[in-house]
Amino acid sequence: MSHHLKIRDGLDNAYSDVLTTDALSTLSFLAKFNHEQKALMADRMKRRADRARHRRKIDFLNPAQTIPRADLSVQEARDGKFVGSEIPPDLQRQWIQGTGPAAKPGSPVRKSIRNVAYALLSGADGWMFDGEDALGQVSSMSLDNQRNLKLAIHKDPLFLEIAEQVAGEMNRWASEFFGRKIIDDWRAQLDFTTKLFRARGLHLDDRHIRDEAGQALSASIVDMALFIVNNHQCLRESGSSVVLYLPKIQTAEEAGFWNDMISALEEHLALPFGTVKTYVLVEQLEATFQLMEIRAALGKHFVGYNTGRWDYINSVSDAMAWDDSFVNPNIEAITMTYGYMRNYEDRVRRCVNTPDSNGNCALWQGGMEPNIPVGSKKGVAESMERAVAGARREQQEGASGKWVAHWRMVHIIRPVWEKAGEENQLGRSFPALTYTQDDADGLILLEPTPRTIRGARNLLSVALQYGNAFGEGFQAAALKPADFFKDDDILYLMEDMATGEIRMSILWEWIHKRAKLTDDDPESGLNAGDIFTVKVFESLLKQEYEKLLRASDTDVHDGSKTTTLPIVREIVEAYIGDPIKFPWYIDLLNLNLNNQELTTARERIHLYMTALKSDGRRITENLDFAS
Repeated sequence: MSHHLKIRDGLDNAYSDVLTTDALSTLSFLAKFNHEQKALMADRMKRRADRARHRRKIDFLNPAQTIPRADLSVQEARDGKFVGSEIPPDLQRQWIQGTGPAAKPGSPVRKSIRNVAYALLSGADGWMFDGEDALGQVSSMSLDNQRNLKLAIHKDPLFLEIAEQVAGEMNRWASEFFGRKIIDDWRAQLDFTTKLFRARGLHLDDRHIRDEAGQALSASIVDMALFIVNNHQCLRESGSSVVLYLPKIQTAEEAGFWNDMISALEEHLALPFGTVKTYVLVEQLEATFQLMEIRAALGKHFVGYNTGRWDYINSVSDAMAWDDSFVNPNIEAITMTYGYMRNYEDRVRRCVNTPDSNGNCALWQGGMEPNIPVGSKKGVAESMERAVAGARREQQEGASGKWVAHWRMVHIIRPVWEKAGEENQLGRSFPALTYTQDDADGLILLEPTPRTIRGARNLLSVALQYGNAFGEGFQAAALKPADFFKDDDILYLMEDMATGEIRMSILWEWIHKRAKLTDDDPESGLNAGDIFTVKVFESLLKQEYEKLLRASDTDVHDGSKTTTLPIVREIVEAYIGDPIKFPWYIDLLNLNLNNQELTTARERIHLYMTALKSDGRRITENLDFAS
């Protein structure tokens, strides 16, 4: 089958091992879903605008209505009257799943593929190779990511050579940190970890491929197709499941759309229905109101939910942007036991333990542990103690496993589940889900917690640093506020796009909802009860930006200080200063990928703002790829 796709700058030749004949024909076949994806995203924006216009909160669906794209009523889904998936053997025990990209920016394959070696030698039960929040998108990194995964899954000799080297490095670190090796047989270790892949969400478009009409092809379609076409046969022959993580789903209709695409792909590749398994990241407030409906819409493809923290906080902030009474506290206060987070987690665990029509329950994978054991002895000890305590809490609450953001954390956190001894907590008894006003109110519950200038500095410093790292190709970056760069007792945390999103959302809230500070701040002269104004923000922005300019190359690359960092400052000022809240920080960052000219950045920011305000449209295409 010939294809009618438009591919940028000869990348089909440069990546012929990824963009194979089969892959391109499959993408051409799936391009029929591209218009529907664009329509669904327009519906999202319309719902968002309507809620703001009418000052209406998200609510539960009418139990009598039919779930779009599913031959089920809402009530049937809630009652478990649908056929779900049995959990495949290699997903039964997923105590620790690591997350991270399979590629490095601007690196040759030999260096870039080391990411995959660290992951598959880590001892994690599964590794979610990221095509989304943690994967840089500069140049052709999304294709580098796919290439490295294919080489590793197919055990290419180059990958095996690199894996042997990396195993030695990992054991040397472990011998110092634990007093023992963590890898006995590196070849056998490579087969231990289940390979999982997170595709980009429906809200993003691919930067390199357009459909026949010249419209940017959905990034979800591209990521799903390339990973599965290139790897399904090798994975299945080795006894591994073919697993996707699906991010940023907001509604059961969107889940049904994913189900339709996956089913069409399975049919196209002559795979048995239900071959592809999916975890869904619960990252959106609206999704929490439709958990059983989303699970039912994915049917035999669905195996579990993951309770990520940062994206979910951002979605709550965004959904409540119109309500001046809803103001988040310092980001550090919004833990998984805080108000709306506690209630969100509880709904997820009750949902997955509701049996389907065959008596099957689903998995709950706990949230992210962002700590990295690098710093002073005191700092590492205290951070690891907090990390283990967080893992214990999730295990006790019913999670079957947890995420970690760095391979060094696997052997620190995994013992929590090893000691518990159970492969998973499928079917653990919890109260049935209810759909009352109290339930709805609990999902936006705020509690008294600090809102301070120190908190604002932390939000702003990391938001600036993250945007700068993004522009350099590091969508996963170890960061901390500039005031702590030289304090080894305060550890760097692995951050991805989600952390940039939430910091921008909270700062926007504080300014445009006239947030009141809860504590005195002698340095700024502000006191408890003072309003966090635009003037206060501008003063902090000037100070925090100057700290980054003065920082060492280790913390802020010197080359970025005259290129990507000024562009990020421009983006931050535009986002925070506008009374109309932008839906995604990533939109403005994406528009300026591979751009280092401030004048061009200003033009693109203006273009985006104009489109958003005139017709509610997000610009999501690659402006450097002419249609």
